Amino acid sequence: MTEFLSADWLGNTVQAWGLALGLALAVTVALGVLVRWLARRVAALAARTATGADDIAADLLGRTKSFFFVALGILAGAQMLAFPGGVRTALLRAVIVVLLLQAGLWASALVVALLKEYQSRNLETDPAAATTIGALVFIGRLIVWTLVLVIALDNLGVDITALVTGLGIGGIAVALAVQNVLGDLLASLSIVLDKPFVVGDFLAVDDLLGSVEDVGLRTTRLRSLSGEQLVFSNTDLLKSRVRNFGRMYERRILFGIGVTYDTPREKLQRIPGILREAVESQEKVRFDRAHFKAFGPYSLDFEVVYYVTVPDYGAYMDVQQAVNFRIHERFEEAGIEFAFPTQTLHLVRPDAAGTEA
Repeated sequence: MTEFLSADWLGNTVQAWGLALGLALAVTVALGVLVRWLARRVAALAARTATGADDIAADLLGRTKSFFFVALGILAGAQMLAFPGGVRTALLRAVIVVLLLQAGLWASALVVALLKEYQSRNLETDPAAATTIGALVFIGRLIVWTLVLVIALDNLGVDITALVTGLGIGGIAVALAVQNVLGDLLASLSIVLDKPFVVGDFLAVDDLLGSVEDVGLRTTRLRSLSGEQLVFSNTDLLKSRVRNFGRMYERRILFGIGVTYDTPREKLQRIPGILREAVESQEKVRFDRAHFKAFGPYSLDFEVVYYVTVPDYGAYMDVQQAVNFRIHERFEEAGIEFAFPTQTLHLVRPDAAGTEA
């Protein structure tokens, strides 16, 4: 037994290997138990508080993977063993790669959590936060994992300078091959930065109407009034003439009415006042004008312009309905008749000589 324990295995005795394995297991289990316990305690604390920092901390602790504990355990156990310089260096590099992977997971989760926290705090006062968050999450994750990859490759002895140069040349070729995709990505970035519209805005794109549901990296999705989803590529959307009703502060309303030609002049002169009173009797409106506009083909035409001081379409329709009821009531009281399409035919009978009478 003594000879077995003192036997040389890869430069270390069996006893040394056993001690190293025991230390590695102890460190792995101890760290795993400690971190899981901390995660539960922090999560319980986060449930009782309104701050976001403890929620983020609980999320990060919960994302700690088992391979992280194993890597730290192997690193601790390796200190009990004697390895040649090359073996120890390779082991250390492997452990560092594992640690970088865990650091990348933490950093990626932290970026997402911070951006989501910003979105939840500012969504009501800044609807553009919902539009910006998707692109920022993608960019943040891309930066994090690019840094992790570069540091890991540098740790493994890869020449980063030559790699970056090669990626630059290859990137140009890839960019030429996928220029349409890149165009949509750049258009998405333009939407995020310039904010011509945000999630929740109601847009008119050519003859299509819908509310913005999502602004993605390649496409923007709208929900139409009839229920179907409209999908536009970001490039095509920015090239279109977009009318954004979500940025409307008030609605300008223009409508006309016609009365019959046999309406007396004194009643015609009263009509602009009646129209004005019908509009001003409503709430959330600003009257602009009412005029006898023209002599129409079968009616005397009046035109009314007013503003609804809220952008909501339903509120506008409620006001217009009330105005119409009021006009009908006042015209009925004044004995003014609305015109409708009519034609008068004049029949001429020729005389006996064949000429018209």
